[in-house]
Order: sequence, then C-alpha cells, then structure tokens
Amino acid sequence: MKKPKRLKKLTGFFGEFKAFVMRGNVIDLAVGVIIGGAFQKIITALVDNIIMPVLSLLLPKDTNIDGLFLALDGKEYADLAAAQAVGAPVMTYGSFIMMVVDFLLMAVVVFCIVKALNSLNGLRKKKDEIVEEPAAPTTQICPYCKTEIHIDATRCPNCTSQLEAQA
Repeated sequence: MKKPKRLKKLTGFFGEFKAFVMRGNVIDLAVGVIIGGAFQKIITALVDNIIMPVLSLLLPKDTNIDGLFLALDGKEYADLAAAQAVGAPVMTYGSFIMMVVDFLLMAVVVFCIVKALNSLNGLRKKKDEIVEEPAAPTTQICPYCKTEIHIDATRCPNCTSQLEAQA
C-alpha cells in the first residue's frame, strides 16, 4: 500500500531535520550555548561579588550600585524598593551599569579564550606543516626570442626557431 503524499513530505521533512541536527556545526553550537550559559553565571558572580564592591568604594558610603535609580515622577524615595512599592515609574540605571560591566567582562574573557585557542591552533599548524617541494617547471624560455613557451616544445611558436630537446 502506498503512503499518502502528505506522509512522505513529513518523513522527508523530519529526515532533513534529523540530518540538520546531526551535523557537527549544530552540535558544536549547542555545546557552546550550554557552556556559555554556565560561564555567564561565573562572570555574573565575579561582577556581583568582586568587581561591584570595589566600584562601590568610589561611591558614597552605603550605596548599592544595583539599587541606583531615578524616579520619573519627580518625587524622592528612600530606595528602589520604596519607589517600586508605591508603583512609581523608575529608571534603574544601576542595573544597567551592572549589565554593561557584566557584558564587557564576558567579551574580554571570550576574546582571551579565542586568542589563546587561535595561538594554539597556529602552533599546531606550524608543527604539522609539510614542506612541499617546488613543482616541476612547465615552461621554458626560448633562447632566441626570450618568450615563455611550453617545456615540451621543439619549435618556438613565436619566432619558429628549432629548439634543442630538454633532457
């Protein structure tokens, strides 16, 4: 019994999808995303627990960088939680600063990793490099008219001189 055309198309679609997913690039991308997500947690912990406390030393005492905000209704609030409790519109630029620092650190770390991998790859290529012998010449110079001709030529096509046989 023949399969309906619709089932053949679905099978074909799923077959193509399976081939797409099983290609090396997709698997590599998935692994990269998973490791990147885990690595992001490390960077966030670095920013929250090490870098931001040092940066907070530059600000007035007891200032939490993550809690910096601007109330857009023009009123003064004790802290971000108080402004959010009354439903005031706030611009939390402290969180934005934290995210920018987080991004910059992630970019620097990724750059350093890629640079290290590229240098290791370059060392490996130099080590594995095979010295190729120069290819045998395929042309020669006519001794009479000094034009380039095929190595097997017995007569120059330009000046029609008889050439000696190459050994």
